[in-house]
Amino acid sequence: MTDDWTTNLPDDVRQWLDGRRVEEVECVIADIAGISRGKAMPSAKFSRGERMFLPMSIFYQTIDGQYVDMDIANQWIESDMVLTAEMACATSSPWADDVTVQVIHDIRDLAGNPVPIAPRNVLKRVLSLYEAEGWRPVVAPEMEFYLTKPNTDPDMPIEPPMGRTGRVVASRQAYSMSAVDEYGPVIDDIYDFAEAQGFELDTIIQEGGAGQIEINFIHGDPLALADQVFFFKRTIREAALRQGCFATFMAKPMQHEPGSAMHIHQSVVDAKTGKNVFTGEGGSETPLFAGFLAGLQTYLPNVIPMLAPYVNSYRRYVASGSAPINLEWGPDNRTTGLRIPVSSPEARRVENRIVGMDANPYLALAASLACGYLGMKQGMEPRAAVTREAYDYDYALPRGLLEALDAFEAEDAVTETLGRQFCDVYKALKRNEAESFLAVISPWEREHLLLNV
Repeated sequence: MTDDWTTNLPDDVRQWLDGRRVEEVECVIADIAGISRGKAMPSAKFSRGERMFLPMSIFYQTIDGQYVDMDIANQWIESDMVLTAEMACATSSPWADDVTVQVIHDIRDLAGNPVPIAPRNVLKRVLSLYEAEGWRPVVAPEMEFYLTKPNTDPDMPIEPPMGRTGRVVASRQAYSMSAVDEYGPVIDDIYDFAEAQGFELDTIIQEGGAGQIEINFIHGDPLALADQVFFFKRTIREAALRQGCFATFMAKPMQHEPGSAMHIHQSVVDAKTGKNVFTGEGGSETPLFAGFLAGLQTYLPNVIPMLAPYVNSYRRYVASGSAPINLEWGPDNRTTGLRIPVSSPEARRVENRIVGMDANPYLALAASLACGYLGMKQGMEPRAAVTREAYDYDYALPRGLLEALDAFEAEDAVTETLGRQFCDVYKALKRNEAESFLAVISPWEREHLLLNV
């Protein structure tokens, strides 16, 4: 790195700088939960290009900050990982008081090997399997989230925010432009921050919940889109805080409101020709399309802990809710877990509607693409398409995190595709979180059991 390292920044960042000097650099990685971790330093120190280290134990922490003992040799030596800046993945921090740039870093061990338990490396591993076959996945994530009143007491229910009219934002107003206008200042900040960071948004809409918003991204490379979602979660939170409210990506933050999903649109193109391998001559569906679909139907139940990673995640999968509870597929059918959106044959794709917004974007994409890959490689055939409402189909998903982890452990094909070392660490962390939750006595128990049993 040299004093003119800023010339290596993406064009959008350099335009945002507009001749200003970078004062601070945030060197970041995503942990297992998808939280941004790393080090902040003055620009002068970053420009010296000194080797940067973080302890491996970053990946041994649960969402509540607990460290988990695992069957790992010398686990608590806390070996260092080497972080290397990926300048193409840099973006601005337009909300910061100082002129600040965020840079995602590659993560390797001291011998130069990719750290297999790092979520970004798990996605890279899956993408390399596609590359070996001459395939290139294309994805487009959708982000659903809630704006809420500030909640400083965890014992109190989460409430919708106050709108510009002075009234609590109403629910069940999907696609309402007036509802979006209720929290216009937050939306304006999101747009401004996105432009400063060089993020190309597709659409912003009001979803069905009170204060629930959906943001869609332009389709593209899975790693680049996972990076954007990783950055954008923080961006949205900062925009909300600036306007005196919270943004939450919980799968089910409010009891009587719909949950928040991260639907993922997925297709696969030939790496040489760029043609969609899901579409054949005359616009017909191909065996690879069938295999991808069947792989999702077969293996998604085994990777649900990566798509629904917390105890709260399973509150979204309820028969009376808007989230699918099945793994059926159908054209333009939002009641199925796997939807084929209306499109031209060249844009044929599969929408995975199972993924929760609380998922780590790197792991959610890795898991979903791994399932499709296995189906394509094994030449699988999906069940027949569903042409009617599928909400009354039987549950095809685990009802809780512990049940999901049992299925996660039971499938060797998934383990080998994602990497055994990662899978072992992930299941240990999630079992610890599930057991920790069981130790908590809920308000429901106090209300209904205290004096009645």
